[in-house]
Amino acid sequence: QVQLEESGGGLVQAGGSLRLSCAASGETTTRDMGWYRQVPGKKREFVASDTWNEGTVYYAFAVRGRFTISRDNTKNSVFLQMNNLKPEDTGVYYCVSDDRGSINTAPRVWGPGTQVTVSS
Repeated sequence: QVQLEESGGGLVQAGGSLRLSCAASGETTTRDMGWYRQVPGKKREFVASDTWNEGTVYYAFAVRGRFTISRDNTKNSVFLQMNNLKPEDTGVYYCVSDDRGSINTAPRVWGPGTQVTVSS
């Protein structure tokens, strides 16, 4: 089973940017990849995904236009560029992977998470 590890989290002021990276232990070419987050007081929620078969990207409404997901299959990596960050984006961000078509609902594999804190 592929393992995932995130990096790039940290503290940033509102309006700033961060780029999260996720390294997979195995190939990502035929795997859907994505990002979820858990903000304080809420359940984990979908943020963005990139489906390998369709080549389609999906975004949660709250991040559309500000976040961009991308991948580099040669490095078995996926990224999340986050611009114009808001305090409500604060939370733990998880890299996810799935090979069952469930990336947007119930991904099979989760990374340990990385903390993102946006100060006002």
